[in-house]
Amino acid sequence: MKAIASIGYKVHFGKNVFKELNSFLTKNKYSKYFVICDQNSFHNCYTELLTNCKKLQSAEIIEIDPGESSKNLDTCAQIWETMLELNADRNTLVINLGGGVVSDMGGFIASVYKRGVDFINIPTTLLSMADASVGGKTGIDFANLKNVIGTITQPKAVFVNINYLSSLSQRDTKNGAAEILKMALVSDKVLWKRMKSDYELKSIGEYLYRSVELKNRFVKKDPSEKNVRKALNFGHTIGHAVEAVLLGTDDELLHGEAVIVGMIAESFISYKKKLITKNDLDEIVSCFKNTFTLSPVHPQHFTAIDLLILNDKKNSNGKVLFSLLDKIGSCKINQIVPAILVKSSLEYYNSVVHDKN
Repeated sequence: MKAIASIGYKVHFGKNVFKELNSFLTKNKYSKYFVICDQNSFHNCYTELLTNCKKLQSAEIIEIDPGESSKNLDTCAQIWETMLELNADRNTLVINLGGGVVSDMGGFIASVYKRGVDFINIPTTLLSMADASVGGKTGIDFANLKNVIGTITQPKAVFVNINYLSSLSQRDTKNGAAEILKMALVSDKVLWKRMKSDYELKSIGEYLYRSVELKNRFVKKDPSEKNVRKALNFGHTIGHAVEAVLLGTDDELLHGEAVIVGMIAESFISYKKKLITKNDLDEIVSCFKNTFTLSPVHPQHFTAIDLLILNDKKNSNGKVLFSLLDKIGSCKINQIVPAILVKSSLEYYNSVVHDKN
């Protein structure tokens, strides 16, 4: 697969990905290497990385606990302290080897350490390959709000090793597929049509590559998310709030699973605002019901979800702004949505979960 050129860097795919990584490290003379990973990516992916990239044998390994609960200032502070103790200078390279949490947080850590050191992403989950590792968004959670502290800082390169997907569970694969389906819904009806009839996601590598191509177009047009890139937030206004409210509970959802809740709810809002047809809504819901296992969102959480939405980082001048579909394959940004419609959309989502047809 051909590398995808982004803003000053490339996203490398395919059989030669380690060759490209070695070439990158040879070309750029870094003083130190720090590999940030979690327990899963260290166990499943680090050995293959080291086998194929001898230059990293001297790298310092910083391992964190897996999961969203690690994505906070305390973890960042511990990593910054470690980097200082090991004399990481401004010519250091941070290598983020992991899923979305590692990509988001590792990029943030690098982007502010000594006012910024270089970092690269080596995503190890479908979610991070499709979303977190590409586009320059870095961030951590704070005050129960998703990614509310962060920077937009582009990596120096991204290296996508599709072989890492073989270690993923079906749940993790579907978690990443949710973000690819989002990309299809907001920008590519052809991709949507292909994916909605492939419940087992047999062509996931092709879908991933196309998704990164599509995301990269938005990023290059609007790197700071002031305009068209906001379309990529479809499903995330409600999805992020649901994810945050359920974090640490017995009903905790993975990021992609929460975004599915958000996409169904926000598709309903799109329909109620007369942006899409009932047939479009039914088609979207049918795809998600056939491909994923949906869990209800208990009404006891609705108030907390609504409060989190009021603090969503996309809001402006006290108005809650959504990115909504105006047809399958197209999205309309900066749509004002009243709280009563958000509540109705969550009730609609629950009705979809409980409908056995």
